[in-house]
Amino acid sequence: MAIKLIAIDLDGTLLTSTNTISTETLRTIQQVHNLGIKIVLASGRPLSGVLPFENELNLKGENEYAVVFNGAVVQNLAGKVLIEHKMDYRDFNIMLRFQRLSHVNLHFETTECFWTLDRDLSVQMQINSAFTNNDLRVRNRDEISKDFTFNKVGFTCNKDSDQIEKLWNSIPEWGFESYDIVRSLDNCIELNQLGASKGNAIMELAERLKINQKDVMVFGDQGNDLSMFENPNFKKIAMGNAIETIKDKADFVTDDNDHNGIAKALKKFII
Repeated sequence: MAIKLIAIDLDGTLLTSTNTISTETLRTIQQVHNLGIKIVLASGRPLSGVLPFENELNLKGENEYAVVFNGAVVQNLAGKVLIEHKMDYRDFNIMLRFQRLSHVNLHFETTECFWTLDRDLSVQMQINSAFTNNDLRVRNRDEISKDFTFNKVGFTCNKDSDQIEKLWNSIPEWGFESYDIVRSLDNCIELNQLGASKGNAIMELAERLKINQKDVMVFGDQGNDLSMFENPNFKKIAMGNAIETIKDKADFVTDDNDHNGIAKALKKFII
C-alpha cells in the first residue's frame, strides 16, 4: 500500500482543544505533503472555515482540495466547486417540520452564508458562524424564495439543554431514510442530502484524481466522520478521543488530538 491521499477531519482531529494545529502535527503533515501525498481537509465547515488552516499547512491553489459541509461540497482551494449536492425548498419545509419536534435552533448552510428564521440564537449557532468566518442572515419565512437551495442543515441547542437528544429520538424513520443525518456533537445534529457524506466525497475526489481507494488514508473522531470509516478500502485511523463507533471501525487508534495523534500515526505508517 502506497498512500497517495490523506483526508483529515478538522475539529477534534487536526485541531487541538484550543482550536489550533500543534507544532509537531503541522511539521509532520508538511513533511508528508512534501512526499507528494495529497492532504485533504474534510470538515462539516464551509470553505471559509477551513481555509485558515489550509493556509497554515501551506496548502493553496487550484490543485489542492477540501471536502466541506460534511461532503455535500468538494472545492479546490481557489474556491471552484467540483462536486455539489443541494437540497431545495421542499427540503426546507421538511426541516421546519423537524425543528418543531423539539426546542432547537435551525440554520441552513450555503457556500455564501448561513440562513436562519430564528431570532433567539443558541450559543452553539453563534459559535458555528463565528468559527467558520461566515455571515449569519436572519430572515422571515416569507423572505425565503421558492428557488432557495442549500448544502447542509444544522440543528443546535445550548450545551446544558436536552433538546438535541429529544430531536434525535423524535426524527421519524423516514427522515433517516431520506437524508444523511449525523450527531456531530452532543448539542448538534447535521443533515445532508442522502448520499452526501465525507466518505462518498472522498471516493469521488479520489476517482477524479485517479487515486485507488486503497491508497487513501482517513483520520476522524465523531459521527460525521463515520462514512469515511465504513469504506473497507480506506486506511482508517481513529483519534484517541474518538467515539467508540469510530474506534471499532478503525484499522488503528492513535493518540488524541491534544497529544499529536495525527503526527504519531503518520510517522508509524508513512514517514
